[in-house]
Amino acid sequence: MPESESRQGLSRSIEDYLKVIYKLELASKSAQTSAIAEALSIAAPSVSGMVKRLAEAGLAEHVPYRGVRLTETGRRQALKMLRRHRMLESYLIAELGYDWDNVHDEAERMEHAVSDDLIARMADALGNPAYDPHGAPIPNAAGAIEETEFVRMSDIATGERAVLRMVGDHDSERLKFIASLGLRPAVKFTVAARQPFNGPITVRFEDEREQIIGHELATSLRCEIAKES
Repeated sequence: MPESESRQGLSRSIEDYLKVIYKLELASKSAQTSAIAEALSIAAPSVSGMVKRLAEAGLAEHVPYRGVRLTETGRRQALKMLRRHRMLESYLIAELGYDWDNVHDEAERMEHAVSDDLIARMADALGNPAYDPHGAPIPNAAGAIEETEFVRMSDIATGERAVLRMVGDHDSERLKFIASLGLRPAVKFTVAARQPFNGPITVRFEDEREQIIGHELATSLRCEIAKES
């Protein structure tokens, strides 16, 4: 099998495009070609050519002035890739001792080559986790995914209790820093103070320890407002 081809017959490039378009659609309902180019670190003309290929394959459609959208077939393929990637991250951390800040690149390399059967065996070994180590939902084998809308930590009001649910997995140095602050998915906290004009916020953990979080970092952390007990 050529290196450029995946086990499902789609090229690695197409699989990467489908994942990126899915994530951009989830964030803003459509994926602009400029955003796709930035996410994949490639030139915009290359994106236009690939979008045309995706459309011809029935995987995506380009709506003038509205961006690129996946078809149902394209969405299923994107979710299959997300399942592979997130299950690989979960397995590599749980069984092989990887850290959450260095597992993303390894999973990126492996996701194009592993079979669905291997992913199913990993899922069984792990007890079929619903979330990966960074808090991202893992699509199930049928392609269903829990697409919950979380609130940014930077938008949580002073005095409000919340739970950290999801962090990005692409920046290893940021992940190391986040961990050094005591922040992991499922950590509960209260916003103790906020500085004006996009200043930092102070969060208080359940053990009463307080931590200052810069505005830029706080905007990247996805949280769920805690339900009243």
